[in-house]
Amino acid sequence: MKNLNLVAFAFLFIFSFQLSYGQEKIDQKPSFSSALGGFKFRSIGPAFMSGRIADIAIDPKNENTWYVAVGSGGVWKTNNAGTTWSPLTENMPFYSTGCITIDPNNNASIWLGTGENVGGRHVGIGHGICHSSDGGKTWKEKGLNKSEHISKIIVHPTNANTIWVAAQGPLWSSGGERGLYKSDDGGSTWKNTLEVNEWTGVTDLLIHPDNPDILYAATWQRHRNVAALLGGGPGTSIYKSVDGGNSWLKINKGLPGENMGKIGLAISPMQPNVLYAAIELERKKGAVYRTNNSGASWSKMSDAVSGGTGPHYYQELVASPHVFDKIYLMNVRVLISDNGGKKFYTMSEKNKHSDNHALTFKKGDPNYMLAGSDGGIYESFDGSKTWKFVGNLPITQFYKLAVDDAKPFYNIYGGTQDNNTQGGPSRTVRRNGISNSDWEVVLGGDGHQPATEPGNPNIIYAQSQEGYINRIDRTNGEVVNIRPRAGIDEPYERFNWDSPILVSHHDPKRIYFGSQRVWRSDNRGDNWEAISKDLTKNQERLALPIMGKVQSFENAWDVYAMSTYNTITSLAESKADENILYAGTDDGIIQLTKDGGKSWEEMTVDQLPKVPSTAFVNDIKADLFDKQTAYIALDNHKFGDYQPYLYKTIDGGKKWTSISDGIPDGTLVWRIVQDHINPNLLFLGTEYGVYISLNKGEKWHKFSSGLPTIPVRDLAIQKRENDLVLATFGRSFYVLDDYSPLREINEESIGKEAILFAPKKALQYNRINGGTRSSGGATFNAKNPPYGAIFTYYLKEGHTSKRAKRQKAEMSEKADRSLLEKLNKAGYKSTNKILEEEIGVLAKKTKIELKKLEKLVKILEDQKTKDIPFPGWEALDDELNESKPEIILVIKNSDGKTVTQLSAPYKKGISRVSWELNTKLTTAVKATDKRDYSSIQKMVSPGIYTVSMFKRIEGVLTDLEQNQQFEVERIRKNTLSNPMESKHEAYYNSIAELTKKVNVYQNKFEKANTRVKAYQKNLNYIINERTSLTKDVYELVNTMNALEREIGGSPSKEEIGEKDNVSLFSSLYSSRGGWYPNSYGPTELHMKSFKIATELFQRLQPKIDSYLEKVNAVGKKMEMAGAPILLD
Repeated sequence: MKNLNLVAFAFLFIFSFQLSYGQEKIDQKPSFSSALGGFKFRSIGPAFMSGRIADIAIDPKNENTWYVAVGSGGVWKTNNAGTTWSPLTENMPFYSTGCITIDPNNNASIWLGTGENVGGRHVGIGHGICHSSDGGKTWKEKGLNKSEHISKIIVHPTNANTIWVAAQGPLWSSGGERGLYKSDDGGSTWKNTLEVNEWTGVTDLLIHPDNPDILYAATWQRHRNVAALLGGGPGTSIYKSVDGGNSWLKINKGLPGENMGKIGLAISPMQPNVLYAAIELERKKGAVYRTNNSGASWSKMSDAVSGGTGPHYYQELVASPHVFDKIYLMNVRVLISDNGGKKFYTMSEKNKHSDNHALTFKKGDPNYMLAGSDGGIYESFDGSKTWKFVGNLPITQFYKLAVDDAKPFYNIYGGTQDNNTQGGPSRTVRRNGISNSDWEVVLGGDGHQPATEPGNPNIIYAQSQEGYINRIDRTNGEVVNIRPRAGIDEPYERFNWDSPILVSHHDPKRIYFGSQRVWRSDNRGDNWEAISKDLTKNQERLALPIMGKVQSFENAWDVYAMSTYNTITSLAESKADENILYAGTDDGIIQLTKDGGKSWEEMTVDQLPKVPSTAFVNDIKADLFDKQTAYIALDNHKFGDYQPYLYKTIDGGKKWTSISDGIPDGTLVWRIVQDHINPNLLFLGTEYGVYISLNKGEKWHKFSSGLPTIPVRDLAIQKRENDLVLATFGRSFYVLDDYSPLREINEESIGKEAILFAPKKALQYNRINGGTRSSGGATFNAKNPPYGAIFTYYLKEGHTSKRAKRQKAEMSEKADRSLLEKLNKAGYKSTNKILEEEIGVLAKKTKIELKKLEKLVKILEDQKTKDIPFPGWEALDDELNESKPEIILVIKNSDGKTVTQLSAPYKKGISRVSWELNTKLTTAVKATDKRDYSSIQKMVSPGIYTVSMFKRIEGVLTDLEQNQQFEVERIRKNTLSNPMESKHEAYYNSIAELTKKVNVYQNKFEKANTRVKAYQKNLNYIINERTSLTKDVYELVNTMNALEREIGGSPSKEEIGEKDNVSLFSSLYSSRGGWYPNSYGPTELHMKSFKIATELFQRLQPKIDSYLEKVNAVGKKMEMAGAPILLD
């Protein structure tokens, strides 16, 4: 290595916009976590159709504050009625939320029930009850972790320690924590006071507005699996308590005797003896009942019931707080009754999304309504006549995605839960990033797996639920249905809710599609050929066991809610051999053909190690490099089993081995993708983020920096850009820009002192100002990646400051440094914070074993009593004066000339820094200036550049001997060419030189002016020569004012905004304006301004020189006459 003199380089250091990531402050041996942690995912939205809302709570003390529980996207809060939002549960262990309650005793006390209370095929599970005492800033888990779905929480109106929780319990299995739970100690302990059976939980809960001892509860017996949903049973009923929920009495007089399904309850705020119940009955039927005697008896009012995908998905009942007997039934479109349920009509929902789940009101405004639907949040200010969309919540649930290869920026397409198939750009040329207006709907319905054609971004494939596949021509928006169809006397085609489509590696016109058969088209779907027989078990789903047994047809079957069963769910084609295809099914079968579909080899999933026979094939991927290798991701969560089932074969499917090491228990695996360059590099989308393997799945590492806790249902690689794109189920799309450095991360490489990775091609263009600055604060914009060249580097160790070294020496050597680092990352950055927290909470938040934590806490407690020697004042001063170390990146053009240098973080692990593809010509600046406003900045020329890496610690600059080449490519080129282009280089140098001279003279002039103004004050010190010196000083004042007018124009005109004659400053500004910075460059007009500025400076220079001489001369006279000596 070469030690270089810092002074030689110091004047060249030019700072650039930086991307920086968290530094590990406690040294430890190199680890993959420190290397991987520097890669950060970027949220790109969209928010233009939002996502499913489970519950909304308006703060009664400040109605501009709302809390929103998102079905699959955590909790969000606004303090300004939806203008801006803050996510509150980003790092909690759950993402699915079902209900949220503001404590009536304290509006900063918030209770959250996780796991939404619907019976949908796509529903996420919860992790119990959480409580915040600070308005959602922090949360504590309060138990009921096995409930999975919480329906409602009520806090006692006068005693905050009493809480009631309606726990619906698991959807996919029996047991768990289900029933009505009560706590009398603020959630520390819970007692189940209404327990019915292993399949039944509590779906709704009411409290009497005047008597908190009176409560009403609706129970719901239901079970769902892959094949079917049984949405009712004998456990469904309505109960009443008159002793604060300690005991319950069934109140079913007048209610149907058949098995009931989901029930929604409401109580009249005006007459609390009046209650309403919306009840699901057998086979899509239902009714609304009313009682006017507090539940002693019920009367049927109508046959109204929620429709659409089934009552399991809606059925919430809301009583108007303003009009007696007016009730709202949540439905595809809300049903309204003005007479207690006798007759319903459909609420006006023009320009509003359907599928409603939440509706709330403001106490003092009968016209105001706040609704939560599958498409987000809507406000009405006129009783539902019109609706205003809250379009800044990026909570769309994407099932699958595809990326095209459009230039210069690729597009992303995704199929969504009830929000169509959407498409939009991965980035834009605008400074404000990606906005909602950049996105569009490419196909309606529930969107599912899309596909794109390599080399032809104008052709995409998109589908709605159950295989309604379409080919879309992006040039004109034309949509052609290409769904394969059964022939005469053939059974109907069973398409999965999310049917798989696959574009061939070998021919972009060839596509595969799955029903119960595999279909192949060689002409983009214009014609299909079935290349397999039925590859599933082909069962009658209503004859299969559910809720513990085979059920009668006379039951609350929710057929519309069921996905077609015995279907193909995943397809894969070998890139190494076009005849090798894999197919996986929802009923636990893996099929393989090695002859293009002429024959198929079947394997049931229970033949894989420790896999249950019911496991659903989420994904199969054939290895991109080896035809004998394939990967499979299995999922058994619809039978109550949340384990990760991930397997690999290396012998063409004869033997499969588990590759789930590093994936925590309870983590479903959704999709796997392999890097197209490094066969060892794999990415995995799971129920709780992304995992990465650097050795073909032998070991997995969490890889989710920048992501909230959210399922990643699909992920894809854009090969040209080396971007990893995620489809999250509840937080829209995320992109990891240029992951290519990961290909070089391994045990050997992370042992090196430093690595500078090869930058990808940098695209140069003029960024434009998108949108308007006056669009309001509610406008949604997602960030582009940093503009220009992005440099990624790795450091084995960060710098340990003198203070950190002392503090480390003062701390007991017995303390485990790795544990302290984990605690530091979790927010426990001091010993006091660690010791103040409950040890159980520390264990949950950090995943550190309890025994290890107990040992560490004892060491830290002992440390508090240990003598710590005083280091001495000189050592403390050295700590205080220590300069911050830095990494220096030196960028040179193909001629070897340095064009810029960047200062970058000196920290352990991966860091990224960007350069905006500009270079600065040196002028002159004040030593006190914090920013250099006077430098001449211009775009660099397209071409090949090199970047080199140095480190600076104190006064020593060291070459780390890391060098990389990269290309700068100009896109969006000018229509016109500049006839003055050949003179540009000389012009840049000339204007830089003139600017330098002007700045030097301006600085001298300003210093002289400061002295002249001081002379005026110091005349009071003169006794004998005041008359003559007064004349001298005021002559200087007059000269100063005249020169200021000549340099910058008339101050009086400037004061009122009047136009002025050409001045030195205005002409110099004009000479560098207009072309700064762009690729067209200065024009003849700018050069004329430069000539004017040059002539004006030549006129001014001798006048200023003369003025400076006189200022110095008068100053000497002043000092001789008794005035104070002036210090600059």
